[in-house]
Parts: sequence; structure tokens; C-alpha cells
Amino acid sequence: MGKTQASIEQHCRQEADTAALARDFAASVSRFLTQNPSAHLNIALEGDLGAGKTTFARYLIQGMGHEGKVKSPTYTLCEPYLLNIEKHSFIAHHFDLYRMKDPFEWQEAGFEEYFDIPGFCLIEWPEKAGDTLPLFDIAIYLNAGIEENERQILMAAKTALGISILKTMSGYTTP
Repeated sequence: MGKTQASIEQHCRQEADTAALARDFAASVSRFLTQNPSAHLNIALEGDLGAGKTTFARYLIQGMGHEGKVKSPTYTLCEPYLLNIEKHSFIAHHFDLYRMKDPFEWQEAGFEEYFDIPGFCLIEWPEKAGDTLPLFDIAIYLNAGIEENERQILMAAKTALGISILKTMSGYTTP
């Protein structure tokens, strides 16, 4: 997972705990984006099949004000969500690269431009794109527990932007 300067680790015993962590993260990302309206963040969601990546993504995007359904973009590769926070509009691009067979599919799909749009790109299965993706600001690692909705979640900052966001979360402790 690599050493970072800021991280949050939480054991979630049930889905409500995962939802609370995702909403706390949503509040921190929302604060950051409203203070930096032209900013863009890259967020990785990593974990085995069934680890809860899409569930976390749903609570994050809904925690930022999206009122509709947040569906898995497994077949479409990307689902965009318009987020209106205070007087600003941002786009959350939710990617699921699970079905990609080759990293070049990512390049051929032409999604690179989404990484410059104010808001964030949230990418499930980023390893499927190899080294073709830009640097992630935050990587979120989800591991399923023994019980159905039990998760161990590690949020690790990879850049200064990521560190600034994690430091505003309630679960953050100074390294």
C-alpha cells in the first residue's frame, strides 16, 4: 500500500459504519472543492470483488448532494454525476474498470479529459488501467470482513491535496 503522510483506518462492522465514513469523506471533499472551485481530485477505490467499492462510492456521491440512484458503471465504464454544492457545480466521474482486459482500452476510450474537469474522478479497479492513469490524490482500500457487511477501510493520501482533505476528517489522527 505504500507509506503516506496521512491516512485513516477504520473497522466498519456494518453498512451504516461504511456509510458514515463515506459521508464524512464527502463532507471533507465538499469543503475542499467549495474552497477551491477549479480543483480536481483523483480517488482510487481498491479491493477484491464484493469488498464494497460501489457501496462506498454510492454513499460518497449521495453524501455530496446527489439525490438519485448511484449505479455501478461496470458496463458503461463511467457514470457522471452533477453535484451542486453551495454556489458551485462539480462533476463526479465514477469509473469501474473491472471489465477492461487491457490498459490500452482506457486510453482508447478517451476519458483523459475528465481528469481536468472541476470535481473528482472516482475509479474502481484502477489496476486494470496499469500505469495509464494520472496520480491519485487518495487511495481507498476496502477489505471484506467475516460478516456480510463488515469492512476494514484504509484511506491513504498520496498527494498534498489528499493530505489536506484527510486532515479535515473526524477520524484523522496525526501520524
